[in-house]
Amino acid sequence: MKLHIALLASAALIVGSCNDATPTEIRAPADGAGLHTYASFPIGGAISIRQVMRDSQLRAIVLRDFNSVTSTNDFKAYTIAGQPGVYDFARADSTARFAEANDLRLFGHALVWHAFSPKWIDELSAAETRAFAKTYIDTVVGRYAGKIDAWDVVNEAMNTTGAGLRETNWSRKLGAGYIADAFGWAHAADPDAKLFLNDFNTERDTAKLSTLLNTVAELRAQNVPIHGIGFQMHIRVDSDTALIEESLRRGAATGLLIHLSELDVIFNRHDDSQGGGQPTVTAMTPELLARQADTYEAVARIYRRAVPPAQRYGITFWDFTDRDSWIDGFFGMEDWPTVYDDDLKAKPAWEGFARGLAE
Repeated sequence: MKLHIALLASAALIVGSCNDATPTEIRAPADGAGLHTYASFPIGGAISIRQVMRDSQLRAIVLRDFNSVTSTNDFKAYTIAGQPGVYDFARADSTARFAEANDLRLFGHALVWHAFSPKWIDELSAAETRAFAKTYIDTVVGRYAGKIDAWDVVNEAMNTTGAGLRETNWSRKLGAGYIADAFGWAHAADPDAKLFLNDFNTERDTAKLSTLLNTVAELRAQNVPIHGIGFQMHIRVDSDTALIEESLRRGAATGLLIHLSELDVIFNRHDDSQGGGQPTVTAMTPELLARQADTYEAVARIYRRAVPPAQRYGITFWDFTDRDSWIDGFFGMEDWPTVYDDDLKAKPAWEGFARGLAE
């Protein structure tokens, strides 16, 4: 059983402006003080609109803690264009309405991603694939112009480890130029949207980060509109924080916006493949939870140190409750990676992250 973390006993809480907060004054979460109130940049959560609308407790967390939301799956091509020639915008539209009604910034994830593309496009010719990609991006980005602030235009285009671009259905049929094309099409469909290149492990794999930064440089040299870099930031409690900071500084040196786009902090290891969990931690202890809180705090502080204010697009959690985390199902192992437990109670990680955000 996962440990259900009880809230700390209530105590006198002094929360004025976030600039006045000190670590000893932060308690999770009290008097409506959500995580975003401690930050000078947006704090987001990834959501499933159907789950949020049917679960009032989860919805309350979203509305208290976040001023930005990303849809986990409802804006992905396999959801919107699951059948040839048919576009289903029901969930995406519902998410857009929810964000607008609650004054939440909406981030679009993701236009081009090999892992969640509709299976039927695998059978298309190169010319048909290109035509679909352009039409799909024109249609989707155009539909949400003025409603979605930014997009992950291409997701996980780099190799899983080391240098080089990943070989995918997109790259095999369209060549490496598909990345530039996708950004160009997205910009044409909504010139005001910010456009990101998003990937994982770039905070710790220096060769992979170099490939990403070289790709960014090549795009800019071709005058391709790119505005930001997404560091997914799926990390462990024992991640090298010095390396994370150096990686973020390298990203920020481009002058582009920096988004920590999918933050979570796990205890166990995996090999980055589905079912590839390598669990050694099987139960929580107060000591482990405190260590996780320290890591969340460190990430927030590193982001503030390494990324200039004008480039801080924000930090987004990829799932924010252990109950709903993608980690267990994808890697086939139990873990406790988020700031809320299975019962949707705030963990020490919530307070650690808030401490890291507080000025």
